[in-house]
Amino acid sequence: MKNSILNNYSIHNLETIATQIRRDIVRMVHACQSGHPGGSLGCTELFVALYFEVMNRKEGFDMGGMHEDLFFLSNGHISPVFYSTLARVGYFPAEELATFRQMNSRLQGHPTTHEGLPGIRIASGSLGQGLSVAIGAAQAKRLHGDKHLVFVLMGDGELQEGQIWEAALYAPHNKIDNLIAIVDYNGAQIDGSTEQVLSLGNLYAKWHAFGWDVLEIKNGNDMISVVDGLREATSRSRRQKPVVVLLHSEMGNGVDFMMGTHKWHGAAPNDEQLAAALAQNAETLGDY
Repeated sequence: MKNSILNNYSIHNLETIATQIRRDIVRMVHACQSGHPGGSLGCTELFVALYFEVMNRKEGFDMGGMHEDLFFLSNGHISPVFYSTLARVGYFPAEELATFRQMNSRLQGHPTTHEGLPGIRIASGSLGQGLSVAIGAAQAKRLHGDKHLVFVLMGDGELQEGQIWEAALYAPHNKIDNLIAIVDYNGAQIDGSTEQVLSLGNLYAKWHAFGWDVLEIKNGNDMISVVDGLREATSRSRRQKPVVVLLHSEMGNGVDFMMGTHKWHGAAPNDEQLAAALAQNAETLGDY
């Protein structure tokens, strides 16, 4: 939240938070032997930058989200990074992360709303829907005179869904300029590389042709680059065009054996692999 201690963190402190969140991710997925660590690790810097530095948030949580920036996760399978970030920023106790994917837990494999988990405003995981939801929220803010922004994250493999491109046409046509869409451009999906499964072609040219203001963050796992890129995106808002950020990230970032492969898209580490992952990410904020 602007004018809050949350925006006074140095880059070093943001990186320290990211290290703990990576620990949380691998521990959560290991404990239940289920989940999606690869994309979660790849987006850790993005989530930390958004929630601890860039977004203008209110204290507490309400579903309406008036008079604050909103975030929607479209590729809901990377819920581990979302849950850990929400806990570490104070929406609920970090100890609850231990219930990830357990029966009757509020932390289901894909985020849902009926459990009433603070920070979650939509159920997601059925891919392709988040951009449409974000557009609706952005329009609602304009109708209510709310000057805040709406952010949404999509996976690059998710762009193979047709609904994304219907929404991508709609937003520029209606000059929805309080919207910042982010694409996790890691080039990998569950069955292999996006190039092999269904090539995305020139994403920059595609979004530009649809009428979006397009910018790229070339190193989506460098905290300074991510913070600066998101700040640039917010500075380009409210100029009669929606903004899209192509975030070049590395799936599995921060755990060497999970990087450079799609195989950790939806696989859990065993005990030995967990120990190796934790050895690369020191405990900084205290494990749950």
